[in-house]
Amino acid sequence: MDLGALLQAFVTVFPAELPDKSMFATIALVTHYHRPVAVWLGVSSAFVVHVAIAVLAGGLLGLLPDLVVGIITAALFGIGAILLFRSARQASDDEEVDLEGRSEVSALRVALISFGVVAVAEWGDLTQLATAGLASRSTSPVSIGVGAWLAMISVAALGVTLGRRLTSRVSFEKVNYLAAAVFAALCIWTAIDLI
Repeated sequence: MDLGALLQAFVTVFPAELPDKSMFATIALVTHYHRPVAVWLGVSSAFVVHVAIAVLAGGLLGLLPDLVVGIITAALFGIGAILLFRSARQASDDEEVDLEGRSEVSALRVALISFGVVAVAEWGDLTQLATAGLASRSTSPVSIGVGAWLAMISVAALGVTLGRRLTSRVSFEKVNYLAAAVFAALCIWTAIDLI
């Protein structure tokens, strides 16, 4: 396990995941079903699949020549930075979640619903692309996967435990700017590494 690669993935994915739709989905699921552990287990399981696909895609990307991989990776981070910056500028409250209602559903069903919601919501998002990009250039893609997964389940844990209080106190505009800066720095770092 390469601790440096793990930390790089964690630091890259964590701020990008905070304002993400999966955070809001987690909050909505917990407040609707009132089963935080089941929601967290379902969401965390979806992230395992999400990260495994990203690492596999990154590994396949890593089979290409270094220059091609570097250009693709820099482009992915650049696109991610632009999208996060645009999202921060919009700073809309469109991500409101329905926090009303309560359903009595088994913990297993809540976990399965949570898995399905997040697995679909996360498909092809910025953190999956970032994980693939990091894995493509790493000598330890498993460490990248573990770091990305730990970042994602940490954000899910925040959503589960802090829920609505977090959304009323944290400026997601600022979080998006921070994530955009991290992605931009990684884009520049990757581009410089090509030279």
